[in-house]
Order: sequence, then structure tokens, then C-alpha cells
Amino acid sequence: MKLKQRFLIAAALALPLSLAQAADLKIGFVSIAKILNSAPQAEAASKRLEQEFAPRQKGLVEAQKSLRRLEEKLAKDGAVMSESQRRNLESDIRSQARELNRTNAELREDFNLRRNEELGKFQKQVLDVINNLAREEGFDLVINDGATLYASSQVDVTDKVLKRLTSSR
Repeated sequence: MKLKQRFLIAAALALPLSLAQAADLKIGFVSIAKILNSAPQAEAASKRLEQEFAPRQKGLVEAQKSLRRLEEKLAKDGAVMSESQRRNLESDIRSQARELNRTNAELREDFNLRRNEELGKFQKQVLDVINNLAREEGFDLVINDGATLYASSQVDVTDKVLKRLTSSR
């Protein structure tokens, strides 16, 4: 019983010390979602990706139109075609459909790889800005919205990070 009392007394004596230490902590919060939506670097990366993949996307749209024309031709003229003509046209349609699916999958994969590459560069830049801001302004801890359930506006430093990202463009 005496051990339990000693433990409670030690805990009670340590509580004000730990509360005082917690009061000295400077904590910040950063909304990564807001940064991704508002930072000029994110918009520039999006435009770069759009320009890079626009020609391939346009080619894909043209291939879809070509396939649709063949399907319409089969639907319209299939009844009056010879058996071999219809089989050849059906074969062409299947072949173009497979090619279109393959090209579409390649485009999505390439786009995702490039998007992840651009996102990785941007995330590194954001992390550098956050770390520099935290050091300069004496933050002990900076958290993001990925694991935060609540953050008051007093600890939100997102706008400061965005301001630095905007000025570092």
C-alpha cells in the first residue's frame, strides 16, 4: 500500500512539471490538401502533365472515333456484306479494340508514373519549406492533416507555408 501511495505522490508532484513543459511547446499544423489545391507549383505541375500527355490523349480519342466508325459500318452494312467481308470487318474491330485498350492502359500507367514523379518533387519542396519555417519560428512539432482530428487556427501555419512556396516560385 505504501508503494502505491508513493507512486501517487510522485505522479502528483511530476504533473505540474509536465504541464509546464507542455505549455512551452510550440505546435503547428499544415493542411497538405490546401497546399496541393493552392500552391502555384502544384498548378504548374498539373499544366506540365497536361501538355505532355495531350498529344497521346488526342491520338487515343482519334482511335476511339475510328473504332466507332467501323462499328457503325458493321451495324449499317453488315447485312448486305459478304460473309468474308463481314468477318474481316469484325476482325478489324476486335483488333482495333484490343489495341485501343492496350494504348489506353499504357497511357494511364505512364501518366500515373509522371504524376507521382511530379508529386514527389513537390512534396520534397513542401517538406523543405515546412522544416525551414519550423526551425525559423521555433516550432517543436508540426503535424499535417493526414493524422490530425482537430487543429485550431492558432496552430495552423498552412498560409505561411503557401506564402513561402508562392514567393519561391
